[in-house]
Amino acid sequence: MSPTPVLSSCVPFPIEERTLIDVTQKAKDWAIMHGAAMRSKANFSPDALNFAPFILTPSSFPRKEFEKAKELQTIINQLMHNVAHDEEFLTTTLAETIKVDEFTANLFNVYKKVLANGFGQQISLGLLRSDLMLETNCVQMLEKKKHTPCAYCCWKQVEINTIASGFGHLGPISKDIQSFVMVELGHADKLKNMPENTALSGLCGGMIKAWEVYGARKSVILFIIEDVSYNICDQRFHEFYIREQRPEIKVLRRTLTEVHKEGKLGPNKELFLGEYEVAVIYFRAGYEPDHYPTQDEWDARYMMECSRAIKCPSIHYHLAGTKKVQQALAQPEMLERFISDPEKIKAIGQIFTGLYSLDDSEAGNASYEMALKEPEKFVLKPQREGGGNNVYGVDIPDALRKMSRVERAAWILMDLIQPPISQGYMIRPGGKSPPEIVDLVSELGIFGVILGDVDNVICNYQAGHMLRTKLSTANEGGVAAGLGALDSPYLLD
Repeated sequence: MSPTPVLSSCVPFPIEERTLIDVTQKAKDWAIMHGAAMRSKANFSPDALNFAPFILTPSSFPRKEFEKAKELQTIINQLMHNVAHDEEFLTTTLAETIKVDEFTANLFNVYKKVLANGFGQQISLGLLRSDLMLETNCVQMLEKKKHTPCAYCCWKQVEINTIASGFGHLGPISKDIQSFVMVELGHADKLKNMPENTALSGLCGGMIKAWEVYGARKSVILFIIEDVSYNICDQRFHEFYIREQRPEIKVLRRTLTEVHKEGKLGPNKELFLGEYEVAVIYFRAGYEPDHYPTQDEWDARYMMECSRAIKCPSIHYHLAGTKKVQQALAQPEMLERFISDPEKIKAIGQIFTGLYSLDDSEAGNASYEMALKEPEKFVLKPQREGGGNNVYGVDIPDALRKMSRVERAAWILMDLIQPPISQGYMIRPGGKSPPEIVDLVSELGIFGVILGDVDNVICNYQAGHMLRTKLSTANEGGVAAGLGALDSPYLLD
């Protein structure tokens, strides 16, 4: 096997030890004092924060591919909007999955009940994030053809998130930490290669617009949260930004359990929490089975979905984000169902990596055999958000053999993307001092906002980005899940 290509770093490594210790300590303090922080899972206290793990200097990313990803986001927004409003497609695509995946079946059950009783609100708000990685798998082929050697050949989509797409605050603040470090290291001249990041204002702008469309002056925005919020800064900065921009808009935070206790529908399907009428519901929880410990939480979700409040996401948007739907979209000719422009179809088709059904069908059985034969080329994904759920490489055969043919329908198989490596210093609470240079791989998330109903899109725009970076040896890379680190792109021509 050829060695994995390495992207050049934005500053010379290694950094001299005294300088490194000094700038690392300053950067940790800067991070905590500017809200680049999380609550500790190991020593949880609602009154204490740790800085969120971060990469000391920005990681290199090709400018051309970054700009292409930004340009494609509004097409992806429209695609997901169209998918969410296609009842026949969602029903057919998820038919086998809901037989074996109880959580997806429960979501689908809410969807069917709301369809039967009529949506209280036709407008949905999508705050989406399209996650992608650079791909090197084709680089060796290019080099054999005597092309100029290059550390990547293209980028491929890892997934589309339609619920609780985090990092609206942590994305932009990562750039600010690293900008501070670059100046401290004497590289202020390079800040021009670190792109502006408007994720927080872009995502909050979507919620404010939805509040305006709802049209009740004293109504509130409701954040649905977990019982314990570790990623508190990312959530609170959305709330604080909304309040700063529009002091008249109050934000409430409630768990699904609390909504069940306090919530009720008014005569025109308004959602009331005590005295407050809810205009917009922003789900930062509700994407995992653990968020619904009893039937009460499912009843709360159903009540909200029936209400006049604008949901982010509505139940059909939530279902559109399942892995099974994304696998179905990657099939040949499928995009033509949702997008009419051939150029847009081509552009989107190029970013899909190989996604394979594992249903008990001819195609699914072929995928199953392929995964057993060369497991190191794949990742096995269930219908879950939140990180830590996937099965990688050599662990795949055991996982598959334990499943019945029917149970396999709850999973999809995806080509394992082989990203280029970059090098840097990962700064973590309790980490080594001085930190060591490590091999890293990054995942870029592009945010998108779309607001509208089946016939009319009120707004559709790209809304900033985030970069998450993990050790090249790690499979999962979620920062909130404890495995990745905050980062931002340094654009290379």
